[in-house]
Amino acid sequence: MKYLTSATLMILGLLSGCEKPPQQSAQTNTPNAATPFKQGDDIPAIAYLNHNEIYNAESVIPPQCYTKTDGINNPCYACHQSDKSDKNQPNQMFDGHLQGSYEFSDLGTKNHWKNLFIDRTELVKDISNEQILAWINQDNYSPFIEKLKQNSDWQGEITPIENLAYPEQAFDELGFAKDGSGWVAFNYKPFPSTFWPTNGSTGDVMIRLPKQFREHQGTYSQDVYLANLSLVEIALKGLDGVTVPNIDEQLIGVDLNKDGQLSHISYLPKQSHYLGDANDTLEYQLYPQGTEFLHTVRYIGVDPNGNIYNAPRMKEVRYMKKHKFKSKAALASSYYREAKEKAFENLPQTLYLGDKGVNNTFGWLINGYIEDAQGQLRPQHEQELAFCNGCHKTVGSTYDQTFSFARKVTGRKGWGYIDLKSMQDVPNVGEEQGEFLTYMGRVGGGDEFRQNQEMLSRWFKSDGSVDKNKVSKAKNLYELITPSVERALVLNKAYLTIVREQSYIFGRDATLVEASNVLQQIDESQSPLEDTHQYVWDMQLDWSKL
Repeated sequence: MKYLTSATLMILGLLSGCEKPPQQSAQTNTPNAATPFKQGDDIPAIAYLNHNEIYNAESVIPPQCYTKTDGINNPCYACHQSDKSDKNQPNQMFDGHLQGSYEFSDLGTKNHWKNLFIDRTELVKDISNEQILAWINQDNYSPFIEKLKQNSDWQGEITPIENLAYPEQAFDELGFAKDGSGWVAFNYKPFPSTFWPTNGSTGDVMIRLPKQFREHQGTYSQDVYLANLSLVEIALKGLDGVTVPNIDEQLIGVDLNKDGQLSHISYLPKQSHYLGDANDTLEYQLYPQGTEFLHTVRYIGVDPNGNIYNAPRMKEVRYMKKHKFKSKAALASSYYREAKEKAFENLPQTLYLGDKGVNNTFGWLINGYIEDAQGQLRPQHEQELAFCNGCHKTVGSTYDQTFSFARKVTGRKGWGYIDLKSMQDVPNVGEEQGEFLTYMGRVGGGDEFRQNQEMLSRWFKSDGSVDKNKVSKAKNLYELITPSVERALVLNKAYLTIVREQSYIFGRDATLVEASNVLQQIDESQSPLEDTHQYVWDMQLDWSKL
């Protein structure tokens, strides 16, 4: 593992002041951007990448972990959980204690996410509204896919979805990709609060099961596929059954509801095995081997009528594939290994597989693509990909190292492209109050950093407490977590400046002004949160309250 020495810094400074970095190739995953840098300046992010020098070996610690809590403001509970009431759950991380203590390596006590401390007010002034609207309305996904297809040396996955930039053209009413690729979009509640549009990005998630889960006797069957997708939901959420779009048992050849006849059903009870040409058993809170996810992180779209939507331009495309099924026992060993490595104060290791991305060692391959300085999607550099393991490896709240599918609207209503206007602020399982209302009350703001002034003015009282009555009366999630047109445009502009800098290893949060509620250095002698402000929480939702 290499770090920049003072001599190296001087050399990089001289080089960067005279030369442009080398051109990007799919093999090196090196960004292609000019480096505006003079001797004496801080080293720009792109210099670290182009010279393959490690900037932050603790990039698995996300920016939110450095939030000032003042002992009472708790955004930590959404990730760090230790509820042991379910003895069968495969997630054995049990990291809820991190709500009440800092357990950082010496390197991790320094906040390396320095983009949080940059005021971008001046940087965005030269970007007009017309320019940013033209930028976000461009499709940068389709040309990226074509580029990968034309690259005979590319060894990673290729995930085409026709018209993905324009979801209304890409998916049917049930979320099935119209191009026959097997990808299926689902309607889910965004995770609080990084994925709320008001905090900088829109997005969507698609799932795809292996070919045998989509076919019956070698022929594609949407009824089989719908049934298997629903069985994945049953397994992951630990349900006895779910409502389903109309499924014809005759096309599957199985009496699924055991009523003695093959008929059309609208409710699917739990089965022991998956259907069609698949014969895998359902495993509690685990996906079958070969499950894939595609997640796009997009700019905040603004239409001519001032409505907020998922913009065509993508900031990132994120991909996961369960390349190896691990049993509960095998996962427990993986969690134990992680704990042991941390106990020996080893720095996090990222198993990088070149074009294929990274292996999180829990059965998943993770890959990601991000904009280059010209806005074209490119493979992420190894250092940029390491960031993904912060959430998709060892976090106590995840279901099989994932977030979104456990938060899908349960059953029939959850099939279809994400629609914030169709969802209310339902509570989490075991709770009564709306999840986002609860979150804002516990965090003390509309984002982890408590700096979203628009959310504070909309949903909080003058004394700083959340206005429960007002939040409870919000007619849907769209009203609750989408920004004004003005905020959307300025956040898009702020992120564009990060794109131009290619400074993702310094932080990807679209923030406009310097963060004031974020620590630059952790004092481990101070507990982050008082006992009374630590919470047990399940990110699964009680959709019966919808």
